[in-house]
Amino acid sequence: MPKWMLKKNRAFDLSLFLFHPFFMIILGIDPGSRITGFGLVQKSGNRHSHIENGAIFLDDRLDFSAKLKELNDRITKLIKAHQPDVLVVENIFFHKNPKSTQKLGEVRGAVILTAALNELPLFEYTPLEVKKAITGYGRATKDQIQYMICKLLNLKDRAEENASDALAIALCHAQNLGGTARTAATPNTLTPAQSLLRQASYFRSPKAKRN
Repeated sequence: MPKWMLKKNRAFDLSLFLFHPFFMIILGIDPGSRITGFGLVQKSGNRHSHIENGAIFLDDRLDFSAKLKELNDRITKLIKAHQPDVLVVENIFFHKNPKSTQKLGEVRGAVILTAALNELPLFEYTPLEVKKAITGYGRATKDQIQYMICKLLNLKDRAEENASDALAIALCHAQNLGGTARTAATPNTLTPAQSLLRQASYFRSPKAKRN
């Protein structure tokens, strides 16, 4: 029986398995040293739907290492509550301020570690890739991203800016997956879904990464 059928607190709907052969819950994370956005998107075949979004505001009174622990704890709670199949995070970009770039890298490291500790496949996309996937334009503004997210996921109200970015990251991954259907696999052949999961950052060998 597929893993998603066994997940706790998820209503069993046989139609999802029969008519939407590729089913996945994607957790998108937009990391930040003060505010980290999160967005959960469900993919059923070629359909994408919104589950939840929000922002994690880290306590400014904490030292930086304590903030990273708090972030780990909060994301872990999200994973336990929604049991996503993959975690997707925005790839690092270089900021004018080297110190800000370093801090952002450390926050991303905490997010990546959280994914590994919870045995979630990890995928990464650059801001350019996300913008192109959502708007078709690599230099789209924040306002344009928020507008498109509302349209694509049928949201009544715009999500908080960081949460909207996280939804965009999750939706970017959902669109890159396409409408891949399950196929029978021979003992030495991976299904399309398994092949996609093997592309996750820490499932790939160092040699594969270099290529």
